[in-house]
Amino acid sequence: MSVLKISVIVGFVLLALFSVSHAACWHGKNEPGVDGCQDFEDKTWHEFGSSWKNSKCSKCWCNPDFIRCCHGWPTSVSAGCSIEYDYSKCTYKITNNANPGAPCAASGK
Repeated sequence: MSVLKISVIVGFVLLALFSVSHAACWHGKNEPGVDGCQDFEDKTWHEFGSSWKNSKCSKCWCNPDFIRCCHGWPTSVSAGCSIEYDYSKCTYKITNNANPGAPCAASGK
């Protein structure tokens, strides 16, 4: 197989991965005098220097100045497609509603 063909195949694979792996991150400043970080979603408290995965499968980090959480899930898909999140397993499934075998485009926040 030629180098050009391999490059094209690798390029398509990388583009496919990129379209469904947009990570969205958000952060919040800690109030002065607090002893940890409060998770935005679960309202649970965590020690400075800790990291955890919350009930919506976001990975979070706590430091004395701020809390940061990120997820790597798509948040929108092309027309006619839908996203089904399984928070108990931290997985998702993208389905083309009209033609379940056809591909869908996806993007993050």
